[in-house]
Amino acid sequence: MSVDVVTFGCRLNAYESEVMRREASSAGIDNAVVVNTCAVTAEAVRQAKQTIRRLKRERPDVRVIITGCAAQTEATTFAAMPEVDRVIGNEEKFDARSWLAGAKVAVSDIMSVKTMRPQMVGSIEGRARAFVQVQNGCDHRCTFCIIPYGRGNSRSLPMDEVVAQTRRFVVSGYREVVLTGVDITSYGTNLPAAPRLGALVKRILNEVPELARLRLSSIDSVEADVDLLDALANEPRLMPHLHLSLQAGDDLILKRMKRRHSRSDAIAFCERVRRLRPDIAFGADIIAGFPTESEDMFARSLELVDECGLTQLHVFPFSPRPGAPAALMPQVDRAVVKQRARRLREKGEMALRGHLDREIGGTRRVLAESRSMGRTEQFTSVRLAASIEPGVIVDLTMTGHDGRHLLAA
Repeated sequence: MSVDVVTFGCRLNAYESEVMRREASSAGIDNAVVVNTCAVTAEAVRQAKQTIRRLKRERPDVRVIITGCAAQTEATTFAAMPEVDRVIGNEEKFDARSWLAGAKVAVSDIMSVKTMRPQMVGSIEGRARAFVQVQNGCDHRCTFCIIPYGRGNSRSLPMDEVVAQTRRFVVSGYREVVLTGVDITSYGTNLPAAPRLGALVKRILNEVPELARLRLSSIDSVEADVDLLDALANEPRLMPHLHLSLQAGDDLILKRMKRRHSRSDAIAFCERVRRLRPDIAFGADIIAGFPTESEDMFARSLELVDECGLTQLHVFPFSPRPGAPAALMPQVDRAVVKQRARRLREKGEMALRGHLDREIGGTRRVLAESRSMGRTEQFTSVRLAASIEPGVIVDLTMTGHDGRHLLAA
């Protein structure tokens, strides 16, 4: 039986693709391609549609099944594509029965989902690190975002099940596990006693001592709890890298986005964490060209890169999404949006080069992702001088860089 999965979007999608591969195979699906879509930007949706058309041209006899966030939010659009055989919603995709023949569209009301199903897998194809989904959905309503309508409200996996999945990956040979979700710093809000993310991190590290490295995916700094900061300061197996959902550097734009932090909050958080963990590296998501953004407002986002000491940027040109309040706000000219995104990426490239310069001559513990590439504890990409088995952790001296990757001896 053959089930191929094409994945768009975040680390959470990468994890869920492995679960879907298992569920589709269990249902007896054969000669099929599953496209796991992303709805974060209009461009992500466009690329998914383009891929669907290409797949059908190249493999006219294959069944094309669509799922993921864009399938949840735009089920009718995907169902209307002649290349598509089935559209499966974000909740249905975890049930093998949903993959069996039936109506072309199997998409339910995601907002009615109140609990999170454990998804136990032993390995993730093609990955040197494992992902554990600890949370799904989001209770916040940022004006640029439609992800809550694709994922539903926030719900978390009980700590016992997270620990069990982490242990299962370690037994399978994984040295590094990444905790992932839509809004992982809201972890535990729907669970008895409402445990926080920091408590979960400490429990994993305590109960799975064989785990070499634990990493967090994107976090919302305003939700970081005391235990999480304590773990960053005192648990060397918790990796010194945080990717922050910052989105902008201007307070008025942050207010119009309905973000819950200010510019000064972001800067203070980075300063505080750096005092606790001096070797930490920060990445961030930043949107360029949000509605009403002036040149001065955009300049404050550029300045935030230096003021927070960011070394890795995910830059998003603002994309109006139907159903998101920001789509109804006064828009910035598309040419200006693209130009600001380019300038922000250039600023990110400069920040990365500065980080790479500072790493030269140092020794870092590197997890090999392939025989030729790896990642430091700070998640910096490294080109390996000699072939190393994927998944192995080695101490390497950094001899230089090429502007994007460190070069190891």
